[in-house]
Amino acid sequence: MYNLAAQSHVRLSFDIPEYSADIDALGTLRILEALKGSRTRFYQASSSELFGKVLEVPQRETTPFYPRSPYGIAKLFGYWYTINAREQGLHASNGILFNHESPRRGETFVTHKITKAAARIKMGLQDKLLLGNLSARRDIGFAKEYVEAMWLMLQQSIASDYVIATGETHSVKEMLDVVFTHVGLDWTKYVGIDERYFRPTEVELLQGDATKAKKELGWEPKVKWDELLIMMVEEDLKELRK
Repeated sequence: MYNLAAQSHVRLSFDIPEYSADIDALGTLRILEALKGSRTRFYQASSSELFGKVLEVPQRETTPFYPRSPYGIAKLFGYWYTINAREQGLHASNGILFNHESPRRGETFVTHKITKAAARIKMGLQDKLLLGNLSARRDIGFAKEYVEAMWLMLQQSIASDYVIATGETHSVKEMLDVVFTHVGLDWTKYVGIDERYFRPTEVELLQGDATKAKKELGWEPKVKWDELLIMMVEEDLKELRK
């Protein structure tokens, strides 16, 4: 069983913290309680947001947690409840996934917000893109490959917890450079800053170390971050042309 259900928008979790906690924390508890005594194999979608104000770079399974949002705090509850369920006999694993993107990513998340806006601006359907912190750095991989890692976790004879990441980190500015250059535009002419998109407590840097996953699962990322962003903007252009 894969628990991918969540209120997963970090910025939004500051506006609706109780709802985020109910879904992300108590939702996980309810599922695990229902699975007690079963032979089900359980995957919990944990998050790099557990690390928040990072205490070590890169972040690995042994790095101390310091969540900086209601989302991260709720996910930390789910993480520990999953471990507790495992210690009671359930085959339960946490996948601590860093940012994983694809053309199916929600349009309110920064990567797809950038690629969609670039495509719309290129097609003359939009004039401006408003963003928050352009210096924030993230470790970005391809969602399809990360789903493979989830599956591999549940194929192991012994359940455990794994960081899934590329090991590279790139800023929002770098994302803008790749995407807008690909469509032949200068992003500085179209991108503005809106204070509404800043988090009350910011996470400046996330960079994962997936050594354990490579060693125990045989998993490693293949699609590069810039290839992924180009894949996304090309899909956005294709949809708009329809």
